[in-house]
Amino acid sequence: MAEAVVKHGNIREREKSDLSDIIEIIEHNPDEILDDFKYNHVGFTSEEAAELLAKYGKNELPEKVIPKWRLFLDQFRAPMPIMIWIAIIIEMAIQNWIDTGILLLIQFTNASISFYESNKAGNAVAALKNSLKPTAICKRNGKWEVIDATLLVPGDLVFLSTEYYDIPADCRVNGSEIDVDQAVITGEGLPVTFYKGDSCKMGSSVVRGEVEATVEFTGIETFLGKIECLLTSTGEVSHLQKVLMSFMMILVVLSVTLCLISFIYLLVERVPVKEALSHTVVLLVASIPLAIEIVTNTTLAIGSKALSHHGILVTRLSAIEDMAGMSILCSDKTGTLTLNKMVLQDETPVFKEGQTQETVLVNAALAAKWKGPARDALDRLTLGSVNMALLEDYEQLDFLPFDPTIKRTEGTVRNTKTGEEFKTTKGAPHILLNLMSDAHADIKEKVEAEVVRFGEMGIRTLAVAKMDLKNGKNEWEMLGLLTFLDPPRPDTKQTIEDANTYGVSVKMVTGDHLLIAKQTAKTLNMGTQIFTSENLPMLDPETKQKPPDLGKTYGNMCLAADGFASMFPEHKYLVVETLRDLGYSVGATGDGVNDAPALKLADVGIAVSGATDVAKAAADIVLTQEGLSTIVHGIVIAREIFSRISNFITYRISATLQLLLFFFIAIFAFHPIDYTPEGAEEEWPEYFHMPVLMLMLITLLNRGTLITIAYDNAEASLTPNKWNKVVLFITSTILGMVSCVSSLLLLWFLLTSHQPNGFFHKKLGIGGVDYGQITTAVYLKVSVSYFLTLFSARTGPLFFWQIRPATILLCGGIIALTVSSLLSIFWPKSMPDGILTEGLQSNMAVFGFVWVYCIFFWFLQDLAKVAAYKYMYKVNFNNIKAMIVPKS
Repeated sequence: MAEAVVKHGNIREREKSDLSDIIEIIEHNPDEILDDFKYNHVGFTSEEAAELLAKYGKNELPEKVIPKWRLFLDQFRAPMPIMIWIAIIIEMAIQNWIDTGILLLIQFTNASISFYESNKAGNAVAALKNSLKPTAICKRNGKWEVIDATLLVPGDLVFLSTEYYDIPADCRVNGSEIDVDQAVITGEGLPVTFYKGDSCKMGSSVVRGEVEATVEFTGIETFLGKIECLLTSTGEVSHLQKVLMSFMMILVVLSVTLCLISFIYLLVERVPVKEALSHTVVLLVASIPLAIEIVTNTTLAIGSKALSHHGILVTRLSAIEDMAGMSILCSDKTGTLTLNKMVLQDETPVFKEGQTQETVLVNAALAAKWKGPARDALDRLTLGSVNMALLEDYEQLDFLPFDPTIKRTEGTVRNTKTGEEFKTTKGAPHILLNLMSDAHADIKEKVEAEVVRFGEMGIRTLAVAKMDLKNGKNEWEMLGLLTFLDPPRPDTKQTIEDANTYGVSVKMVTGDHLLIAKQTAKTLNMGTQIFTSENLPMLDPETKQKPPDLGKTYGNMCLAADGFASMFPEHKYLVVETLRDLGYSVGATGDGVNDAPALKLADVGIAVSGATDVAKAAADIVLTQEGLSTIVHGIVIAREIFSRISNFITYRISATLQLLLFFFIAIFAFHPIDYTPEGAEEEWPEYFHMPVLMLMLITLLNRGTLITIAYDNAEASLTPNKWNKVVLFITSTILGMVSCVSSLLLLWFLLTSHQPNGFFHKKLGIGGVDYGQITTAVYLKVSVSYFLTLFSARTGPLFFWQIRPATILLCGGIIALTVSSLLSIFWPKSMPDGILTEGLQSNMAVFGFVWVYCIFFWFLQDLAKVAAYKYMYKVNFNNIKAMIVPKS
């Protein structure tokens, strides 16, 4: 039976005994719950919890989930599929049912592949997000159990302790007291003590004590939930989507323009409207870049899986492209660059005769609950370093825990062997110096001098003092200073060097003291230009707007800085914004709620290992392994992925240009009717075109091979990747034009094959080629060039043999080329779309020549590509050196 006691209005106490009353209390009095706040100290049953869960929803932010059927239908609504629908309608209008069926097959095949790959990518991201789900200890059905924290409901009884230290929802403490670290919410560095009735917030963590608590708010109603609502995505189109759309629109405009021109020309040449329209529509469909988004999403999804193997979870696929272009990384110090673990140093200054590091450590340990678990980092430092056997002869009579007002701990102890009673305390040196009388002025000077000396080396100090209770003086005597620091991770220095090698500047951003930040930076060879937050502006206190001309005013300082110390989260946000204003792609690491705005603002927001849920939600990437080295792995993999996408787009543009320009020029330049040999049964066509079935076969085989690009081998650039559209289009044009010119030249060779002075007749000794075989030979040429161009485009500025293709890509290409070759050999003599076609089975010399011809021009094509890249690099055309610099 549920029981509730609350104060409300005139502080009347009301007892409730059923679930509906509890719901009423939660709904109407959430802010009136005071010190005696308590619900149901036996916990809910599964049935009661299920009812409340249905009422309030899961303890998580609502996430928009699009149904699978809607995702599938969306594949038909994009700009490219809409063009195919228009083509289908036109083919139906002119009653060209065969072509209509083929176009419908293309449409549904393309949509199915796109849906499958997009769904797979979405599932991969969802799986990564599910791995970040928190847990909680909750009382259900009369017993404590660990449950998914998203299933908590208002009124649930939970257990808060240092073992499960994350507070899973906004809770009211039911009794006793606990110390809670709220730094991730308030930025306050010291723990806060919560007593009965106090409200502790989701995202904070228990550092001392254990207590039962009642869940007050869950999900979007929590303090963090309301903050996170400000961070939810606005549906803004990513940079990668904008880039892809710009490429697609350029190709679409080019395709539509050339097809329209060719359509008008055919009408002028008095080609029947139905025939001209059908040819134009099919050519348009064959040339538009349908596979760009499919291949890109597949490449990103597979890349995200590779990143997860290195402890990098990607929550936004397009962030991979942003990471490839990241040139500045604003990194936390504690826990990212350093171990986040205090390590005792050998040097221990002592200020009383007979003291050593061991005796000072013993007295420091006596100022803690040494028989229990360590309560904080300083307790872990002392209790982890002391010889515990030396504490067996001591009994603790009293203990004063750390308190923000006194900023030290104190123990009253007795030596059970000698009967000596004394007090011992540990804390910051300046705090303990205030306890000492003026008679110890010389000791004070020595202590202060040592503190400054160690501070200049970035080493922290912990003072330990003692008071003898039996000598009647009741004076504190300084025993010594324990020295410690948070050392850099063993791999951090090499990691920063690796990041610099890849053109990424790492800037330290820490709330720590300037001297400590400088020493850490010096140790890691990060530079010595470390500034404090005094040099940075603040957001407007009323409007929370950034200062005007942020990049112009503070840009030079932020660029020159190797790091910043004594920073607040607001400063971190402004540093990121300043660097972005200057046009740099900026990454930022963080772990707390206060870091969330900077993570959301950065081009690549990175939540480090152990980050809060809000930081993870704001970030694009979540690290599951500690340290910075995983980020460098991520940069390398991201640049490999960028290389695959960039090379694929280069290929896709070149393939479109090759196909489109070939048929466009062929219509104007070659009229087969003029080459009709004497004695032919009927005249050859007025213009050269290919059956829609052949074009669609090239397209379908090409689609299947393109998916394998996502698995291809690639090299990471040594500089941050940037899209250079001019260079990319020039490279694509060179690849496409070589293929186009070679196809036009082959068509001329074939059309003149019956002439005595023709190339085939005069140079090769091959007799005249029938028109049906000319059609098939051109199909073979276009198809083979299509696939060979892919192997040239995939290596960027290198020769095609310099980067070995992945086995799956090689197999896909071989299968596609084999199928195309077999089709060209065994194609039955027929008249699809009224175009005579015939296999090359009876003329294998032509088949062999086409293959040799394609390989020859493939080498020529690759040579032209490499030469163009070398020239552009030499003159730094359109700043190409900032685009891609391969390691080879």
